[in-house]
Amino acid sequence: MSRIPLFFWGLVAVVSGVWFAADSFWVSPFAYFPFRSVFVQYSGILAVFMMAVALVLALRLRVLERWVGGLDKVYRLHKWLGIGSLVLATLHWWWAKGTKWMVGWGWLEKPAGKGAGQQLAGLEAWFRGQRGLAETLGEWAFYAAAILIVLALVKAFPYHLFRKTHKLLAVIFLPLAWHSFILMKFDYWAAPIGWLTQFAVVAGSIAAVLLLLGWPGKVRKVQGEVVSVTRYPELRVFEFLVKVEQGWSVHNPGQFAFITSDAAEGPHPYTIASDWNPETRCLKFVVKELGDHTRRASHRICEGMPVTLEGPYGGFDFEDDCRTQIWVGAGIGITPFIARMGRLASKPDNRTIYLFHPTADVSEEALTKLRADAEAAGVNLVIRCSRTEGRLTPEEIRDAVPDWQGASLWFCGPVGMARTLFNEFRRWGLPARRMHREFFEMR
Repeated sequence: MSRIPLFFWGLVAVVSGVWFAADSFWVSPFAYFPFRSVFVQYSGILAVFMMAVALVLALRLRVLERWVGGLDKVYRLHKWLGIGSLVLATLHWWWAKGTKWMVGWGWLEKPAGKGAGQQLAGLEAWFRGQRGLAETLGEWAFYAAAILIVLALVKAFPYHLFRKTHKLLAVIFLPLAWHSFILMKFDYWAAPIGWLTQFAVVAGSIAAVLLLLGWPGKVRKVQGEVVSVTRYPELRVFEFLVKVEQGWSVHNPGQFAFITSDAAEGPHPYTIASDWNPETRCLKFVVKELGDHTRRASHRICEGMPVTLEGPYGGFDFEDDCRTQIWVGAGIGITPFIARMGRLASKPDNRTIYLFHPTADVSEEALTKLRADAEAAGVNLVIRCSRTEGRLTPEEIRDAVPDWQGASLWFCGPVGMARTLFNEFRRWGLPARRMHREFFEMR
């Protein structure tokens, strides 16, 4: 199992296990309203846990990046925790709010009240007095969060608007934290689930405040200047070099950086397509016009432009114990491999490497550079133009590598191709731990 589902389902299992130690779905008598009472508690606690962890992940902490396997994996886990929290929050909202509607419609009959009972006092009475405000805040915060999470998942929603609106989720978490703090079952306070929930609420709230203050990445930011721009119109690709000031951490080939070329647009991730050279202090980036941001950046970025860089990030570092490596860089996914070949040209590691570069668009100038990089690095290069030669298949890759059973597979490119390639090699017996992929999707 890869780390992303392991962390996701591990969180669900841990929170559920601690909750089941304090409560149960097997209520007595087993009826709609008693079950509703415990399910609303369970779904609310798990939803706020997922959102809190998603906010902590958004801080881009080095320790979490190492645990999860790179910032691309961190953001993928962040995305699935956001989806999970939305699903759970929707269920929580329906069982809480929908039940009241169904009573009003005559579909359900609310059980008779238990009477005044014992008069509450002290802290419990104070909590009971805050319930109305907490319910109202939680309901409206849920509506806002649902809209923003759905917008984040819509790829057609412009990146610069996504970046600004997504940050509002940090604001929205604060009333949700208060909602959870007040409405959690009072008996839970004396149990581990209560302590764990309050820890999540506090950690998520701190993360939310730090995100709003712009804390993430501050220690990794340096200034730079664009010193050259090369355009490949036939590929809808542009390449630019940035000379960075002092403070840049030495990066590994395959890592990426966030670049801000326009304060209104904000930072955007780009794979670093060069090895580090302390003499020139220049980083190369190769970018394809795939979305609204990159299309604007291709016209905006020019020689002499000041930019802010943040990084390096990522765990796509080519480090393993295999003597043979299979690289597949599809389209613009070739960039991390260009950087690695730059490293190998000066520091060979005696591996046997096969690089497959399927591409729909062709530029002879770009391919000439790629062939020269591969020759200097001692890499076996296979170029496939899908428009004239057809798609590159997993079978062709396997048959071209004599020792594929003992190799590792490194892929960067389209999601569909990754899925097909990994499924086939997994079916042929290649261990999952030897298959590596760059999830270069930050939303």
